Amino acid sequence: MRTILTLALLLSFVTPVAAQPRPEDPEARAIRQTALDYIEGWYEGNVERMTRALHPELVKRIVVTSHGATRLDDMGASKLISFVRTGGGKDTPKERQLKEVTILDRYENAAVAKIIASDWIDYLQLGKVDGRWVIINVLWEHKPEPPKKK
Repeated sequence: MRTILTLALLLSFVTPVAAQPRPEDPEARAIRQTALDYIEGWYEGNVERMTRALHPELVKRIVVTSHGATRLDDMGASKLISFVRTGGGKDTPKERQLKEVTILDRYENAAVAKIIASDWIDYLQLGKVDGRWVIINVLWEHKPEPPKKK
């Protein structure tokens, strides 16, 4: 009986500590904010947020297969910002504006993150340049279209 009471007393001290959430690392918070500036900037048509998220030499690529041939389609930062300037994803209904950000890895000044968006998935390579996180490369893929309802 005494052992059970001792164990219960010890657990009462341990459980609250284990249940407390750890504060997010400031670097992870900055990486997440950069990813959100990118995807929310797209949905809002917000040139300032998109520009802030991108390195000027960004390359965004997708692997495209057409008629049995595979190629890379790409765009740079200026083209992506131009798309945002003309409205970006502003026509995407709010309920479809997915922006699920996952930081996959980080080491020193390099990080990789994933964004699940409305119709595509982006894999971002980020670098810490002059003290701030920016997106340097994006490899992306369309999500499969949902089956059409009959």
